[in-house]
Amino acid sequence: MTEISAAALRGAVDLSSLRNRPAQPPAAAPAPAEGGGDVVVDVTDQTFGDIVELSRSVPVVVDLWAEWCGPCKQLSPIIEKVTREQNGRVVLAKVDVDANPQIAQAFRAQSIPMVVALLGGQPVPMFTGAVPEEQVREVFARLLEVAAQNGVNGSVPVGDADAATGEEPEEAPLPPLHAEAFEAIEAGDYARAISAYERALAENPRDEDAKAGLGQVRLLHRVQGLDLQQVRAAAAAAPQDLDVQFQVADLDIAGGHVDDAFGRLLDLFAAADAPDRARIRTRLVELFDLIGAGDGRVAAARTRLTSLLF
Repeated sequence: MTEISAAALRGAVDLSSLRNRPAQPPAAAPAPAEGGGDVVVDVTDQTFGDIVELSRSVPVVVDLWAEWCGPCKQLSPIIEKVTREQNGRVVLAKVDVDANPQIAQAFRAQSIPMVVALLGGQPVPMFTGAVPEEQVREVFARLLEVAAQNGVNGSVPVGDADAATGEEPEEAPLPPLHAEAFEAIEAGDYARAISAYERALAENPRDEDAKAGLGQVRLLHRVQGLDLQQVRAAAAAAPQDLDVQFQVADLDIAGGHVDDAFGRLLDLFAAADAPDRARIRTRLVELFDLIGAGDGRVAAARTRLTSLLF
């Protein structure tokens, strides 16, 4: 699986203790939440392993919440609504952190609501705290793009008719330029994918899916063929070489070390002259868009960047 996300983006989260639990009586399959249909389920420490396995074929969004949490009560209905609108292409796993401390500990949930995706058994940070519905939709769109790039594009039956026939709902066809980009990504032709997304944005500058896809595929294109050890050695030998420092930051983002990437670029920015500052700021803004405005690491990095500007 390609190590990139909307975030991914993924952080250092160890789910092995939940995926491979000690022998115990078989747990029942996760039950649908009230009114949630097949795509919204309540999971526990005992049943979470089933969700991890499900994420190998269908993207799973994990909503970490608690009964006492006011922002959770604002956010959860939005996430459920957007999940159902995906027609089975996303499953929402709801986790009461008070009742399921092992899951909360595995995700290092220091504050809630916290929303994380699982793709192929691997965690991908989405956002923390209550965010508006428009932003939730944007993050879901980005998740589906990353999932498709990594072959996690199955779906689950939705509704009684689908369950009875065993048929999966038909997905709406992708716009032609998006389809061209996906085909190019699967072929490893990132330059052609970039061109397709750029043409899609030229036609519709508000195409958020194309914008998200373009940022992700540009990163894939930049890190393609790079050797991490060689790049790090070159960066250590030439600390003022922006191009090689950018390569290290890209590899950190692709590997999920988001704070390391932002810290490296912000340190460079602090010591740079005006022309170099412009280049560094442009790259930072691109990476901010890639990770997503709702991510706390982006907010912290933006705050530091602003302080350095003024």
